[in-house]
Amino acid sequence: MKRSKLAPFRTGLKDLLLEYCSGSSIHGVQYMGCRNRSWCERFWWMVVFAMSVGSCAFLIRETYVKWVQTPVIVSFAEKSTPVWQIPFPAVTICPQTKVQSKKFNFTEEFDGYLEMSSEERLTHNRSDEILAIMHLCERNFYRMFMTRFKFPNFTSPRNYGGIIQNMSLDMYDYLADCTIVGENLPCPLIFKETMTEDGVCATFNGLSANDLLRTEVLQSEVPYISATDPSPHWTQESGYSAQANLSAYPYRTLGSGIGAGLFLLLRTDDDDIDYLCRGPVQGFKVLFHSPADYPQISKKFFHISMDTAVSIAIKPQMITTNPRLRDYTPEVRHCFFNHERYLQFFRVYSQDNCELECLTNYTLRHCDCVKFSMPRTNQTRMCDPDEIRCMIDAENTLMEMDLVQHRESSVEENFRANCNCLPGCTSMQYDAEITTTDFEWMNWVRSMKLSTQMIEGMQISYLGIYYKEPQFMTSKRSELYGMTDFLANCGGIMGLCMGISLLSFVELVYFCSVRPAMLWRGNRKRKRKSRKQKMEECADVCLEAMVVKSD
Repeated sequence: MKRSKLAPFRTGLKDLLLEYCSGSSIHGVQYMGCRNRSWCERFWWMVVFAMSVGSCAFLIRETYVKWVQTPVIVSFAEKSTPVWQIPFPAVTICPQTKVQSKKFNFTEEFDGYLEMSSEERLTHNRSDEILAIMHLCERNFYRMFMTRFKFPNFTSPRNYGGIIQNMSLDMYDYLADCTIVGENLPCPLIFKETMTEDGVCATFNGLSANDLLRTEVLQSEVPYISATDPSPHWTQESGYSAQANLSAYPYRTLGSGIGAGLFLLLRTDDDDIDYLCRGPVQGFKVLFHSPADYPQISKKFFHISMDTAVSIAIKPQMITTNPRLRDYTPEVRHCFFNHERYLQFFRVYSQDNCELECLTNYTLRHCDCVKFSMPRTNQTRMCDPDEIRCMIDAENTLMEMDLVQHRESSVEENFRANCNCLPGCTSMQYDAEITTTDFEWMNWVRSMKLSTQMIEGMQISYLGIYYKEPQFMTSKRSELYGMTDFLANCGGIMGLCMGISLLSFVELVYFCSVRPAMLWRGNRKRKRKSRKQKMEECADVCLEAMVVKSD
C-alpha cells in the first residue's frame, strides 16, 4: 500500500530530474540525465562532475580565506603628494649640557656628596638638585655608582620634574640663531619647551598641550609642553582644512631646498660641559617627528657634534588609509583611526603616543612610580634615583615581551600585547640624509673682522633642515579583496570549473521550488478533472439504468 502511494512521487521526481538534466546550463549535467547514454558513460560524467565541484569548492575556500585574513594591501598612491600638503616636521633639540656650571656644577657637587654619610646627605642643602640631575645622566653613570651609592631616605616625595625644569638651560643659552624660510626670528618665538626623558628640550612645530594632551587628567605641578599655539585647521587624519592659509599652525613650506627650510646655530659653553653625568659624547640630540607625536628623544635621534655643520635633507614617509576600510576591524586592517583607540593621557592617537603610555603604565605597575617625564596624574609618585634601575629593567622587560608572546606566560608578560599599540591609520615619518663637515666659524668671524671676545670659550654648531624634493610618494592602505572582487573571483572559478553563471543558480532554484509547485498544481487539476469526468460518467450510467428500469 505504501509503495503504491510513493510510486507517483518517485516517478514525478525522476521526470523532474531528467527534465533538469536535459536542459541545464551547467556543463556535464545533461550527459548524466541523457536516456541514450549507457550507465558507464553516466558514471564517468558523474565522477568528472564531482571532481569539478570539489575543485571549485577548494578554490573558493582559498579565495575566502585570503579575503578574510588579508583583505588589506599597502601600495603606492596613484600620484605624488606635494610637501605643502603636510606640516614641516616637528624638531626637538636636546642639549647634552643640562645646567650652567655657575648655577650648579654637578661634578663638584657629586664628588663631595659621594663622600658624605647617609645622615649628611639627608641634610645637605643641594641634595635635591643632585638627585634630580642624576635622572638625566647616561646609563653608564648608574653602572659605575649605583652599587656603592646609598640614597637618603626622605620622608616626603620630591618634585624632580620641577627641579629639573628650574635648573635647565634657557633656550637663549643654546639656540643662538633661528631662520625659517629665509626669515630670521627669535628662537623662543618658534621653539617651545617640552619635558622629555632627556630633560627640558626645545621643540619646533609641535602641537600645543591642549591639542595633544588630556590636560584635565594630568598632574598640574610641571607643564609637559609650553606651546600654546592652537591648530584648528589641521589634524593627523584629515590634514589641512580648506580654510587653512600659509600661516596656519603647524607650519608648512611650499617647496624643497635650502631656501624653504629651517636653519639654526647651536651654542655650547665649554665651562658648562659635564662629562661625569653625560659621558664623553657631547653636543646635541635632534629628533624629527610628527607634530602629533610626543617627542621621545631616547628612541631615535641624530647627534650633532660641536663645531660641525650638519645639513639634513628630509624625505617624508606617509601612510594613509582608504575610508572604505573603516568597516573592517582594526586587527584586520592593522591600524587604528583616532576615534577607535582611547588613550588615557593623549587626545591624539599614534603608535608612539600609545607606546609611551604603555611604558608609563608598566613602569607604574613594576616600580610603583614613574619617571619624571612620563605622563601621570597628581596621585602618581615620581621615582627616586634609587629606583632608576627598576625603571630601566621595566623598559627592557617590556621590549622583550614581543619575543615571548608565543609562550604560555603570566598576565605581566602579556602586558605589551594588552597595550595593543597598532600604527595609526594615518601616520608620518621622516627619513633623513645627513651631510656633516667641519664648521670653521671662528675663522669666519675673524675674516669678517668681528670681535671674538664675546664668543671665546664657546663651540658653535650649524644645523640645516629642508625637504629633499618638492613632492613625495604616499603609501596607502586599501582593499585587496572587496565584496565585488570576492564575488568576481568566485564567479570566475565557478565558470572555469563548471560553466556556472548567476542564471544557473536561478535555474537550480527554479527547478527546486517553482517547477515542482507548478507540476504539483497541474497534477491536482488533472486529478480533479478526471474525478469530475468519472462522476459525470457515473451519473450518465445511473440515469440510463433508471430509464431502462422504468421501461
